[in-house]
Amino acid sequence: MRRLAVLRHDLPASLVVFLVAVPLSLGIALASGAPIVAGLIAAVVGGVVAGALGGSPLQVSGPAAGLTVLMAETITTFGWQVTCLITVLAGALQVLLGLSRVARAALAISPAIVHGMLAGIGVTIVFGQLHVILGGKAQSSALDNLAELPRQLVEHHGAATLIGVLTLAILLIWPKLPAVVRKVPGPLAAITVATGVSVLAGLTLPRVELPGDLLQIRFAPELPGGGWADFAVAVVTIALIASVESLLSAVAVDKLHTGPRANLNRELIGQGAANMASGALGGLPVTGVIVRSSTNVAAGAKTRASAVLHGVWVLVFVVALAGLLKSIPLAALAGLLVHVGVKLVNPGHLKQVLRHGDLPLYLVTVAGVVGFDLLTGVVAGVVLAVLLMLRRTVWSGIHIEQRGDECRVVVEGVLTFLSVPRLSKVLATVPAGSKVTLELVVDYLDHAAFESITTWQQAHERAGGTVTIDEIGHPWFGKGTEGRPTVRRTAANRTMPRWLAPWSAWQAADLPLPEQRTHRGATEFQRRAAPLLKETLGKLAHAQKPHTLFITCGDSRIVPNLITTSGPGDLFTIRNIGNLVPAEQADPSMNAAVEFAVGVLGVREIVVCGHSSCGAMGALADGAPPGTALAEWMTHAQPSRKRSGPVTLDGDRPSREPDRLALHNVLQQLDHLRQYPLVADAEERGKLVLSGLYFDVGEAQVYLADPARGAFVSAETPAMTAPTPAGG
Repeated sequence: MRRLAVLRHDLPASLVVFLVAVPLSLGIALASGAPIVAGLIAAVVGGVVAGALGGSPLQVSGPAAGLTVLMAETITTFGWQVTCLITVLAGALQVLLGLSRVARAALAISPAIVHGMLAGIGVTIVFGQLHVILGGKAQSSALDNLAELPRQLVEHHGAATLIGVLTLAILLIWPKLPAVVRKVPGPLAAITVATGVSVLAGLTLPRVELPGDLLQIRFAPELPGGGWADFAVAVVTIALIASVESLLSAVAVDKLHTGPRANLNRELIGQGAANMASGALGGLPVTGVIVRSSTNVAAGAKTRASAVLHGVWVLVFVVALAGLLKSIPLAALAGLLVHVGVKLVNPGHLKQVLRHGDLPLYLVTVAGVVGFDLLTGVVAGVVLAVLLMLRRTVWSGIHIEQRGDECRVVVEGVLTFLSVPRLSKVLATVPAGSKVTLELVVDYLDHAAFESITTWQQAHERAGGTVTIDEIGHPWFGKGTEGRPTVRRTAANRTMPRWLAPWSAWQAADLPLPEQRTHRGATEFQRRAAPLLKETLGKLAHAQKPHTLFITCGDSRIVPNLITTSGPGDLFTIRNIGNLVPAEQADPSMNAAVEFAVGVLGVREIVVCGHSSCGAMGALADGAPPGTALAEWMTHAQPSRKRSGPVTLDGDRPSREPDRLALHNVLQQLDHLRQYPLVADAEERGKLVLSGLYFDVGEAQVYLADPARGAFVSAETPAMTAPTPAGG
């Protein structure tokens, strides 16, 4: 089966990738200032070695446009033979990084920096190769290229410009041609046509230069004559950038297919081995390349055999057809590189960066790469990312609201010693003797901030004022006041959010009256929840469309929206003592509610929810006091008491009689609901589902009814699914 997959999928895919790789490898070598054949060596080694040893099944490796700027600088500084040694040592460092299993650490670099790095490389390539297209030569830096570009534009343009523009034109129109034509890769078509035109027209142009016998290449790596510190920096820089580019490419390739995922540590080892081999043979550094990799996936590759075979085809081609390569004009390769460089400045990446607020990282990295070098640009981006992270981490929003003689000071974010001066400045504006609420909505509060607040509070209260510390979230200040300051947040000191906690858990002890607590709760809603809910409630202002009729007990411990994680407009709720639906439609109030929910609102589900420790079920078990309204109401629950057969809760029967009755009661009320003609008809047509719930108050556990088995099963049970409508 594996051989069949190779023949059917990987062999054709490898041929497509090979056709894309040859012109790109030649162009990247040209842009790097390396011997042209070095790009072909890197393509062969990247395909065979990285393809065989790497951990990304469908990634294709070879010389990368992302390293052209750095390689050009390295070659200029050290010469080609020393650069080959740098490539070998960079590969060895990559192998060590892979063996130490730190590959995923490279993914910590912000995507904005990576995109900025690629964009900077793209801009640099475009500035340099435009000179070649215009018949000149690229300068030593991007800024020099930019400065010389106006003069180059106004000078006479000859055959090189014609061929370069022709190459660009073909690359631009190729994606718009019919699918049959596009089966030939665009780069191959552009280089082939441009070369053919230049040969047929007899144009005199600089062309690709190759050694006479490609199999007798001798580019032995050499040690530098000095500058060991710069040499070491170059090794580390190339290793890190090649590693990051390869790993990010591997992650991107994983998103393009559904096959096995990449082993990033193994991929780093494979890339390192390929670089050691490429440098030793006189090739450029190797990385995983997204252009060739995405082509590989699109061509239908299934295994790493495609990447290995593409390297073999490159070797066969350059050995057997080296004469054809010598006919390729450098201007055609420059046109290809300009197209590649422009594509590196990806507008889609820029939009992502803008959405995430990381534009400064992107721009600083681009400016560093273009203005200085790739390493400077990446380091500048990383430094700025750390500074922005620190700013976001220690940020605290502090403002004051004043109404009459009452002040409300709100502090949000992280409150540390860095924020103490601004906090003190705001607190100093609070009028002496006023009533102050200091609202802390903080993720962290350190010792300095605690001391600052405590000192101010004591001084304000000595001057006749009052201070209420109102903490939203974890009680950092409260714990400190008790002499048990929180050093770090852990699972053991989690605090219930206010919107889940009862009033007694967060309201001040000096509010003993219910109306005082209600007032504070309403104020809390108005300040915090109302702004968040206003848009949702605005849409519900003139109509409701709930999906569920929720019938439950009036018990104060049952909060329907809480246990169903629902919000405004979701539940049409009916509450009574014992969550009863009187048989034979004996209660007009219940009749009206059910008819309105099913007939008018068109709910799709009716839920009956019982609960543990239910007072109504206790009264049913022990008998309600005779002559009372409760006794009269509980007559509607007698059918639940008469039900036979055990009902289990996660396989066990509850030990208390009222809890056993509560389970029977839920199932009985579902039977009563089916006595409603509207309900029965909607359920039969598959338009309505009837469900039973049971809430264990003490365990905070929801159980779903399975009437066919006479059982209630935990909502966490994976096999438990929503009931199917009758007839559905």
